Amino acid sequence: MPRLCYALDLHDDAAMIAEYERWHQAENVWPEIVESIVSAGIRDLEIHRVGDRLVLIMDVDENYDPAAKAAADAANPHVRTWEDLMWRFQKPIPGTPAGEKWRAMRRIFSLAQTRAEHETAAHAQAES
Repeated sequence: MPRLCYALDLHDDAAMIAEYERWHQAENVWPEIVESIVSAGIRDLEIHRVGDRLVLIMDVDENYDPAAKAAADAANPHVRTWEDLMWRFQKPIPGTPAGEKWRAMRRIFSLAQTRAEHETAAHAQAES
């Protein structure tokens, strides 16, 4: 299952950050938002925060299509209202192109991949 990671900043204001976190408690997230996420093929989604930086981690189906998700969100009045509400708290990270919010992150290390490559190299060396 592919994993996607994105970054976004919050306005550096303790009260706003606390309110943003309250909105993301399970009892405050609108059911329509959860449905829009699940129906897009997102199997799990987590948001982590340090300071004013957010990192969003999504595990998605093989057929997940970010363009289709964006189109569905644009057509969904609940999602548009939620996104407008959340944008009060959010701001793009430096270098984000105009019109973008969450910025895709590039993976630079994978323990599983590294271990597999080390095991393959050790196996090849043992055979020679």
